[in-house]
Amino acid sequence: MAKIKKVYICNECGYEAPKWYGKCPGCNSWNTMGEEVKSEAVTNFKRSVTMSSGNKPKNITDVKSSEYERLDTGIGELNRVVGGGLVKGSLTLISGDPGIGKSTILLQSASNISLKYGKVLYVSGEESEEQIKMRAERLKATGKELYVVSETNIDIIEEHITEMEPRFIIIDSIQTLYKPTISSAPGSVSQVRECTNDLMRIGKTKNIPLFIVAHVTKQGELAGPRVLEHMVDTVLYFEGERTQEFRILRTIKNRFGTTSEIGVFEMRESGLEEVNDASSVFLQEKSMQQEGSVVIGIVEGTRPILVEIQALASETKAPMPRRTAVGVDNQRLSLILAVLEKKLRVPFYNSDVYVNVVGGLNIDGTYGDLGIVLALISSVKAKEIKIENLLIIGEVGLTGEVRPIAHAEKIINEAIKMGFTNVILPNKNKAKITNKGINLIGVDTVREAVSKIF
Repeated sequence: MAKIKKVYICNECGYEAPKWYGKCPGCNSWNTMGEEVKSEAVTNFKRSVTMSSGNKPKNITDVKSSEYERLDTGIGELNRVVGGGLVKGSLTLISGDPGIGKSTILLQSASNISLKYGKVLYVSGEESEEQIKMRAERLKATGKELYVVSETNIDIIEEHITEMEPRFIIIDSIQTLYKPTISSAPGSVSQVRECTNDLMRIGKTKNIPLFIVAHVTKQGELAGPRVLEHMVDTVLYFEGERTQEFRILRTIKNRFGTTSEIGVFEMRESGLEEVNDASSVFLQEKSMQQEGSVVIGIVEGTRPILVEIQALASETKAPMPRRTAVGVDNQRLSLILAVLEKKLRVPFYNSDVYVNVVGGLNIDGTYGDLGIVLALISSVKAKEIKIENLLIIGEVGLTGEVRPIAHAEKIINEAIKMGFTNVILPNKNKAKITNKGINLIGVDTVREAVSKIF
């Protein structure tokens, strides 16, 4: 008879321990150890299967090299994010808050692929076939070769795949699947890990691209063990609020492309519509020459985007003034405030400071430093920026200098396309840019930028 023993596994990192700990020894997370039953018979069976592989080592010069063949999803923004299309045999994980649009975009892409390439299998463990049909009719995603099934047993799903031989598979979601040989509940570390292993084996051996939907925790992080992210080829994350119409699809990991691209979508009644001109979307409600409002330029992957930053500084009598940043790193805001107080003698110790990126976009990097500085000065001094159609780019250092940024020429080309006539930028960037018919205002320090604007 197989010996059965209990183990405790961390839901965050997958650390196994013979007894319960309040704090995981592996990742130092609190209250993440869950009890699971482990059978030695299953472990020995897996070992015997693993050791019976017929693969032999090959010299790297004998291995054939070829370009990855990609499937067109029919959605340009999704193709951009995954690197130009779906690679055959790849495993892609997509996550995001509930109601953000994960199932919507996958159903749309599944319908497009079925019309172009053939059979597509949509496996749902959360909805019935009738519910999926209702959504598909609303999205007009009813391709003749699109098959749906409501199933959570991974062995039965594998039988459907072997029988159908689809060109593309969607699993919604990985937390609902279970393997009968494992006694723990669906969504546990063991079940998620083993089901993902099976899906990876199916995709690689049959050369089928798979999309897996994963839930997120209350903190917005990917639910389940961290090993899940290491097993898959690509990890995508949906950003945005359900109350907002715009969604950002961001790449966190990609073995077949860059990890810096983003896709911009707009949620409508007919589903997610791709947005090709992101700058016009984020600036569509921009009213020029408003106190505390500036436009900056950033680069996401290969795409330059112009966004509006708003700043508000209001006097407070509280002993600890509030610092709130939405779309901007809070530590970056604290650094900029320290530079303004030290170098320009502008007091913020008696003011609440709020900074917001309009449109729900999160800014990575230092593209918006100088823009935040001028927006804060404009708000705290209650002065409007008089220069019309002004774009601001530049990084701010701790000594008050304005440092150059990457891809400045791309941002300026986008500014010309959007009708901007003036650009404030670091002098080192200005020296490398030929005259493009736009007024370039070069600055070396924060003090110089403030004096030229105000």
